[in-house]
Amino acid sequence: MKKLMGIVFLFTGMTLPLFGGGSKDVQGTNKIVIFQSKVEITTQLEEAARAYQREKNIEVEVWSTTGDDYFHRLRTRIANKQGPTLFSLGFGSEVTQMSNYLEDLGDLPFVKDISGPLLAKAGGKVVGIPYTVEGFGIVYNKSLITPAEMRDYNSFVKTLQNMKAKGINGFGLSQESYFLIGHILNAPFAVMTDMEQYMDRLAKGQVKMIETPEFQEFAHFYAAIRDNSYNPLEVNYDKECGDFATGKTAAIHQGNWAYNMFADYKMNFEMGLMPFPIRGNDKLAVSVPSVWAINNQAPEAQRKLAKDFLTWLYTSETGRRFITEEFGFIPVVKGMTSSKLDPLSAEVSRYVMEGKTIPWATSLYPPGIVDVYLVPVAQQFFTSKQTTQEFLIALDKAWAKANGR
Repeated sequence: MKKLMGIVFLFTGMTLPLFGGGSKDVQGTNKIVIFQSKVEITTQLEEAARAYQREKNIEVEVWSTTGDDYFHRLRTRIANKQGPTLFSLGFGSEVTQMSNYLEDLGDLPFVKDISGPLLAKAGGKVVGIPYTVEGFGIVYNKSLITPAEMRDYNSFVKTLQNMKAKGINGFGLSQESYFLIGHILNAPFAVMTDMEQYMDRLAKGQVKMIETPEFQEFAHFYAAIRDNSYNPLEVNYDKECGDFATGKTAAIHQGNWAYNMFADYKMNFEMGLMPFPIRGNDKLAVSVPSVWAINNQAPEAQRKLAKDFLTWLYTSETGRRFITEEFGFIPVVKGMTSSKLDPLSAEVSRYVMEGKTIPWATSLYPPGIVDVYLVPVAQQFFTSKQTTQEFLIALDKAWAKANGR
């Protein structure tokens, strides 16, 4: 899910000029400066910092930012040697771009209890600790659909047709870029044996989607959605979720984050989250939205304090309570449990514990490709009778343009 941004705040209650002069003692050795972008946990993180200050007598100063410029501002601060001690990064390309500034976190005592694929790595070192995991696939109404009825392409199409005959929309997408094509296009990549190698070859023009079985089948799934469901270009995220909550739509392509959208509805059915069944896939797309990283330019004493803070957050009773109860995160550390997970998050956690997950190719997409290049292709597909072959040709052209070819 795209990161949401918050406003500037300080745990001391004073306003911090975000990128003006900043705090005079940013480099103080008895202080942790945190810069993070996930506004959903702003208030709760503030409370956690206060708790840490009370227990450890260490000052904690937190910055946040508005808009989509978090990463740009972070790079600017660190390049000017005015960076925070502890900060968040998007899993994947942001970690790669910042790798020269990232501290080795492999010596943190709880790292061994986190599944390897969830740790951000660079140069053979662990440089990022996952906030949580998120998963996406098919959010479905258990009173209308069962996973057995959407186990492969044929059963998927049959289910949509059956729902349509009953006056129910079988499957819903929405017009927002990632909800229209960004997330669902993950499926053909993620079920491959070597996704990263394929994506590298695709970027270089050495392979084409139109010649790849996974994408050939994906195009048929996309056509089935077009031919048997409402037009997603006429539906926004609110309506997509609202139609699902009121039983007008049997299933939507979303993630566990969507559960909050149902709070205002009195729902009379149970919901589940199942894999998108391309090529018979039975694994959920799960990855890490953000990771904690430490600035290797900060003084050694300050870096140690940041490591101590992370250790406290992930291992202490107080810290774990904040992660599971206040932040509402799905635990990533072995042995950490939560009794407050919503039904969709509980499903993600179950798939993770069972080892039935596929990765997010989205973190390896070329920058800007979804909004600039893929959305027009999807819009054309849903407003025409374009064939699956024509759709794949358009996708290949879009991918080539996004990679400068």
